[in-house]
Amino acid sequence: MLIQLLTQDPVTFFVLALVLIFSLVLHELGHGYAAYFFGDDTAKRAGRLTFNALKHLDPMGALLLLFVGVGWAKPVPIDTRRLRPYRLGLFVVSIAGIVINLTLSLLFGLLLYYLKETQPLAVYATLVEHQTAGLVGVVTLVAFYAGAINLILALFNLVPIPPLDGSRILMALLPERYHPFLWRLDRYAMYTFLLIVLDLQFNGPISRMLDWAQSTYFRTIFG
Repeated sequence: MLIQLLTQDPVTFFVLALVLIFSLVLHELGHGYAAYFFGDDTAKRAGRLTFNALKHLDPMGALLLLFVGVGWAKPVPIDTRRLRPYRLGLFVVSIAGIVINLTLSLLFGLLLYYLKETQPLAVYATLVEHQTAGLVGVVTLVAFYAGAINLILALFNLVPIPPLDGSRILMALLPERYHPFLWRLDRYAMYTFLLIVLDLQFNGPISRMLDWAQSTYFRTIFG
């Protein structure tokens, strides 16, 4: 997804890479701090409530994020047995990272809208003619990609398939007698990953949902 940007404008690519990596860090911090608020200090004791990206990054997940547009960081350790109250804590912890990605997407979208209104020629030259127009061009490209990718990360994580956050949200809404069965599904995480890759490759339902969300996002910004 972003490999062309790397070859065309390396400076913008590396600025964007820092922004996206920070987005992953904030996603995991959202989970960690939410768990801490509900009584689980596992992430804090593991040294994961930090802005140090090296503590959070998964090399494969970071590379896929930069070159495919969907990726992940190392999940913060959470002991759901320590959450009080359990189901509310599980819900808030699970949705916290998604809320952060949606917030980032909104902020980048507002920035892009502002640039479109105040610097229309530079934005047009950057996004339509592919001519990065100085600082405004760099900020435009970063806001464009970071907004879209944070939206994708949020919606991707909402899919209710283990071990994605959406499965935990669903679990929090279901009676606790179903939870042991749902937790056991985590052992099939690799198969889940392969199915999602195939879906994205062959334009399956998840891929179509993400495409629709992106289109709606940019239509809202650019009219």
